[in-house]
Amino acid sequence: MRRLTLALVAASALAGCASSTANAPAPQAAAQASPSPAAPAPLGVDAARHLTGTVAQFQESCRQDIQKAQEGFARFKALPAPRDTAVALGLYDDASALLADTAGRSAIATNSHPDEALRRAAEDCEQQVAKVQAEIDLDRGVYDVLASLDLNGQDEATRHYVTNELKAFRRGGVDRDEATRAKLKALNDELIKLGQEFGRNIREDVRSVEFDPKELAGLPEDYVRAHPAGTNGKVRITTDTPDYLPFQTYAKSAKAREALWRAFRKRGHPKNLDTLSRLIAKRHEIATLLGYPSWASFITEDKMIRSDKAAAEFIEKITTASAARAKSDYDALLARKRKDEPKATVVNPWDQAYLEDRVRAEQYSFDSQAVRPYFEYTRVRQGVLDITSRMFGITYKPLPDAQVWHPDIEAYDVYEGSKLLGRIYLDMHPRADKYKHAAQWDLASGKAGKTLPEGVLMCNFPKPGAEPALMQHSDVETFFHEFGHLLHHILGGHTRWAGVSGTRTEHDFVEAPSQMLEEWAWAPESLQTFARHHQSNAPLPTETIARMKRADELGKGLWVRQQMFYAATSLRFYNRDPKGLDTTATIQELQERYTPFKYAPDTYFHLSFGHLDGYSAVYYTYMWSLVIAKDLFTPFQTEGLMNPAPALRYRRAVLEPGGAKDAAVLVKDFLGRDYGFEAYERWLNGT
Repeated sequence: MRRLTLALVAASALAGCASSTANAPAPQAAAQASPSPAAPAPLGVDAARHLTGTVAQFQESCRQDIQKAQEGFARFKALPAPRDTAVALGLYDDASALLADTAGRSAIATNSHPDEALRRAAEDCEQQVAKVQAEIDLDRGVYDVLASLDLNGQDEATRHYVTNELKAFRRGGVDRDEATRAKLKALNDELIKLGQEFGRNIREDVRSVEFDPKELAGLPEDYVRAHPAGTNGKVRITTDTPDYLPFQTYAKSAKAREALWRAFRKRGHPKNLDTLSRLIAKRHEIATLLGYPSWASFITEDKMIRSDKAAAEFIEKITTASAARAKSDYDALLARKRKDEPKATVVNPWDQAYLEDRVRAEQYSFDSQAVRPYFEYTRVRQGVLDITSRMFGITYKPLPDAQVWHPDIEAYDVYEGSKLLGRIYLDMHPRADKYKHAAQWDLASGKAGKTLPEGVLMCNFPKPGAEPALMQHSDVETFFHEFGHLLHHILGGHTRWAGVSGTRTEHDFVEAPSQMLEEWAWAPESLQTFARHHQSNAPLPTETIARMKRADELGKGLWVRQQMFYAATSLRFYNRDPKGLDTTATIQELQERYTPFKYAPDTYFHLSFGHLDGYSAVYYTYMWSLVIAKDLFTPFQTEGLMNPAPALRYRRAVLEPGGAKDAAVLVKDFLGRDYGFEAYERWLNGT
């Protein structure tokens, strides 16, 4: 997941995890984008910027950087005409990047810092940055100077950058009267606070269920050993991912699975009922003030898809295409359930993962527990580093003495030969008050010859300790996915302008590069480089991988329909006047329309669905990007997954340009043609 906070007027405004965008270079742009050998090392020496200082240091760095950014915009506005385009745009770009980086490190601290006081200070900093960004976005003086810049003779990336910035200003209401702009600023302040409240209520609501030890029957031995009974004789299982997913997959007791499933789907309740309603209402108020019929209409306009109507049509297209696969999947699960319960008439949602695992074991000869010993966390991490190093011609230098904000975090500098490209931080294990899913955040923007990109990966994988940290294969796939975002940020962080660097592409393209990298979690030629038994060191057998891939075909239709349920929820909450909207009733309706699973009363999935803030109406992004990702993968299928040649072409055409071109152009530069639907259809139909 690419972690985005969509604030007020700039759907591309990123706080918490960078905005959106990607591309391919023209010869001139490529030459300008090459980084200077004298580029500074990441971050410098300010401990507050490393998130390792005191609360006071963090607050002071926030204040200073906001002030520097404001001074930069003031100098930009004061430039006398005629203005040198490169000089003027340099001022604007540096000030914009400084605000984005201040927001980025604040969001990272908010979502992962162990000190509650610093987390609160970071939330406050995010609000301050958002307020200043809203003021800039509605500053007619800034817009007028930007609009006055002469783009004749400028490279394609510069023209693209300025054109898109001007569009964003106009979409955001910069040309409205003073009273309207003041109202928009106030609404944005409220929106940011609501988004932070929504996320905090999810992050801090970790629930647990106590079970008799016998109710852990079916779970792997290492899992059981890692969860001993307490003094009351009960075993405590939490809703954190490393606890929850294996339990849902392996626990034989349907009653136990249901209990944990229900706890998981009550996170955020009741606090987020009101928070979410206010968040939706505030966005609708902003959209209508800007002249749009809904927030969904506003937020889709600058995406590849262009409109909420097109998004709805896409959701229905995928829903129809997956109907037969979904029915076949459900029928297979129901048939398996009837082996245990002959009178069963429905599959419950807490049955799905367990029954899928049973069908895969019994009908496809694939035992998912049997592969866990091959996916020990430290080996998987090294495998991801080694594979991407070989593919993209880069190396990772571990930094054991790097300043980090929690002992679990590992840092690496990324090199191409002797040239430093940037720094990555891996924050991979769960802890209290940390972000609960998997996402990548930008810590520092990259700009050729001036700054180097830095990114943070936040996941919740098992932690090495007394027991080996054995991962499920789905965790491995997630690791590759999120690392794809990290690579996009680092390799794309050397453009002429920070404003088009890395993942600053259209938001509904931003998942495609990371989804494509998931393919390396499935191929023998990549898997067998690191998937070795943690005790015997034997590689994961080729025939096991083949069975794993065949077994993965089961459940694909249900997974796609579940994604369409999420996408439809995201769109439905935001594509109409929310007055009178009952979010819980809407969830019930949509779940039963898009999936075969009945809604379970007194559950509130939507209240812990963090995408309803960061992605708002555009969750369809994931499937839209997947259609593109499947086509991006076709050259690798032909030339070889471990062949650096297509990887280098892909790096140059898609990852490195950042947002210098429209995403569709980037893809065409790599494929030599427009992307199509055929590769996705082949994947969906298992052909």
